[in-house]
Amino acid sequence: MSRPALHPLNRSFTWHESPLPTRRRSADQTAQFNEDGFVLIEEGFDATQIAHAIDEIDPFEARTETHLRTKPGGRISISQADAITFTTHLVPRSPFLRDFSRVPLILDLCHDLIGPDVRLYWDQAVYKKPGQPDEFPFHQDNGYTFVRPQQYLTCWVALTDTDETNGCPWVLPGLYPRGTLAHESTPLGWRCFTESDDAIPVRAKAGDIVVFSSLTPHRTGPNRTESTRKSYILQYAPNGAALRRADSPNVIVQDDPDRHYLVLRHGDAVPC
Repeated sequence: MSRPALHPLNRSFTWHESPLPTRRRSADQTAQFNEDGFVLIEEGFDATQIAHAIDEIDPFEARTETHLRTKPGGRISISQADAITFTTHLVPRSPFLRDFSRVPLILDLCHDLIGPDVRLYWDQAVYKKPGQPDEFPFHQDNGYTFVRPQQYLTCWVALTDTDETNGCPWVLPGLYPRGTLAHESTPLGWRCFTESDDAIPVRAKAGDIVVFSSLTPHRTGPNRTESTRKSYILQYAPNGAALRRADSPNVIVQDDPDRHYLVLRHGDAVPC
């Protein structure tokens, strides 16, 4: 693999591990995350929690699909009717999903991998529809919107079983210490690599959580099955994280109380 170019705003990046003692990770999980930039947490949510989450998300996603059908080509940005939908900002609209974003397992992972003061940064459901032949290209989450500090945490919750047949994540290990890489725009989304023989498929059962850094390049493959592959993505950033744009000196602190609420303060859970 050739040495990738860096994002224009990535001028001086140093990876920092959380200085806090671990609450949740095993020694093997710690070693894998530090080496590869991701780890699979099995059975993070039980069947009842997942079923409830799907019941909450499905009506919002259906409205997203209906809205897409009113647009030229059934598309808005990278969302496309009958292909792939991104249904964002669900926590202000669902008390259950707000609680779902703050379960003890998630808070412990935030403590272990980010630090003592943490906010929810982003939430979205991603539904990959049956027979969808396109992949979602290799990207880093921080390549979409450049946030500083660059390293935050993505918890990719499998709502349905996923593997290579229906669009499981594929991760490029070991690249996250370089920080945010240069990305190019494509019709299917931002891309930092076209392909790589080094990518690892991460198969997950419903309720598993694929935990990776915002700097870990990853993609999801096509859905060749007859069922929708469903996932719910929760992202967490250090308190004070701010959005930067290449064309502006301004920063936007990510502290909207409805969407970016504190989940940890001094290492302790923050009440709703």
